[in-house]
Amino acid sequence: MAGIGIRLNRIFSKNTITTNLIGFGYSMVITIAPMFLVIAAVLLMNVLLGISKLGYASRELFSSTVLYIFIFAMITSSPFNAVLSRYISDVIYNETYEDILPCYYVGLILNLVFSCVLGIPFCIWEFVVGEVDILFVFMGYCGYVSLVLVFYSMLYLSICKDYKKTSLFFLIGMSVTVIMSLFLVYIVGMEATSAMLFSLDVGFAVIGSLELALIISYFRENSGKYKDVLGYFKKYWQLVIANLVYTVGLYVHNFVFWTTDMHIVVAKSFVSMTTYDLATCLAMFTNITSSVIFISRVEMHFHDRYKGYSEAVIGGRGIDIENAKRRMFSQLSEELMNLVRIQFIVTVVLFLLFIIILPRFGFGGLVMQIYPCLAAGYFILFTMYAAIIFLYYYNDLIGAIMTSISFCVTTLLGSIFATRLEPIWYGIGLVIGTAVGWAVAYHRLRVIERTLDVHIFCTGSIMERGHGKKPSNKVYSR
Repeated sequence: MAGIGIRLNRIFSKNTITTNLIGFGYSMVITIAPMFLVIAAVLLMNVLLGISKLGYASRELFSSTVLYIFIFAMITSSPFNAVLSRYISDVIYNETYEDILPCYYVGLILNLVFSCVLGIPFCIWEFVVGEVDILFVFMGYCGYVSLVLVFYSMLYLSICKDYKKTSLFFLIGMSVTVIMSLFLVYIVGMEATSAMLFSLDVGFAVIGSLELALIISYFRENSGKYKDVLGYFKKYWQLVIANLVYTVGLYVHNFVFWTTDMHIVVAKSFVSMTTYDLATCLAMFTNITSSVIFISRVEMHFHDRYKGYSEAVIGGRGIDIENAKRRMFSQLSEELMNLVRIQFIVTVVLFLLFIIILPRFGFGGLVMQIYPCLAAGYFILFTMYAAIIFLYYYNDLIGAIMTSISFCVTTLLGSIFATRLEPIWYGIGLVIGTAVGWAVAYHRLRVIERTLDVHIFCTGSIMERGHGKKPSNKVYSR
């Protein structure tokens, strides 16, 4: 992870308030800008097309469709991304770049087939039971598939550290979305929500196409080693489970509250709880800067210590290896503590601003009662995810699974219990789940610190493994 570290080091090395702000802004643009561009495009279309003047049913059908598109595109993409990321990292390390295109094509087929198969039954239900217009159903399905392609291709661009072009593609795609929605409504005369959904489909398709073109331009050679990619899913099946369970855990507390008597049902198909979902969104925004902080600091500091330890293992003395290991884990602890300290300040400031300002824009009542507890939960969540990333660094896949499962299951059970409490405690399930997940991840990191020498030097085997009949244990005959 050394892609943006050089640029950030140049910015932060001057150590002034202005350069710190510039560095923070640069980090935000290259990491989380795509999400804000999509949100900005949807809000802009709402204003320009006068969506607030439309009927309640139409508005809720559009917002529910977009909500489901994003949530389930994220979930169905999660089983593949971690394994493919591992494969690409090994390819880059071995400098066999001709193996990247086979990885891209195999992963793309698996991802699209899995996502499409899961999406078809829901679309049939939405059309038959919900009696939604088939064209609207088809546009929602196309948007879902297009977003799966976008999320999948972003994996390859992030590994190539081409964050700026990713943000540029989202800017182009969302600009096309807004312009097309205006054209369809005011020139063609299309119904506003259908025009917005169709325009989003086109925008996502443009982004996905640009990402695909850039990937093909980067990697022109194809080795044809498709079976090697499939072999990684068997070899690193733990990554599939860990990433899938973690992603489900992000939304499982929402799913629980969707089953309460406060939920709403749109077209007999889309279930949600608007107040809880909106409070969740605000809580995520309150803590989203932690991903920026973590990426920036890991790129700038921890990666060098990790690289130094790896080089010491390859050709250093015993004392050099021990000193490098001590410095590496000291840096790891420092990065986690700095993440907590800096994000705590940011979270408190944003929390106070949201509490004071948002009620003046109509965000009050039940939303602001639920928000504080969820904000605390997401604060711990992003810290827990930082620990999971460090577990991936040390190839502790079992630890990653334990963390993800403990987080997901505890959040599920805690959220079920929280439905019986007052609204101010609705988010306690997420708080407890992330705290348990963080405790498990931290424990595994401490175990790694104590047993790293065993993990590095004692995991090999003298004899090559094989399949067949076990040889006799008889050594010699008298």
